[in-house]
Amino acid sequence: MSSMVLTQVYLEPSQKQALSSQAKKSGRKVSEIMRDAVDAAIAGVTLDDIQMLDMGTQRAQGDIKAMMAQLKENATEHTAFMREITKLQKAAAKEGA
Repeated sequence: MSSMVLTQVYLEPSQKQALSSQAKKSGRKVSEIMRDAVDAAIAGVTLDDIQMLDMGTQRAQGDIKAMMAQLKENATEHTAFMREITKLQKAAAKEGA
């Protein structure tokens, strides 16, 4: 990493508290999170972009949850179907014996 330049930034108390909380949860330093935010801003990432990504993520999570429920239902139906096939095969075998 290249040398750093000290820069002061004034934050609202709620911003500072939220930033400190996020740093603690993630095990990172506040300064690391702030540098990431500056890099994102320099790259042109806007708050609207982040909100749109968050909405897409939430929608995808809902879709995945629905697909998992459908897969579970399909597996249950498949298991019941296979049990029925097994019963029919056994009955047919007895009749043929």
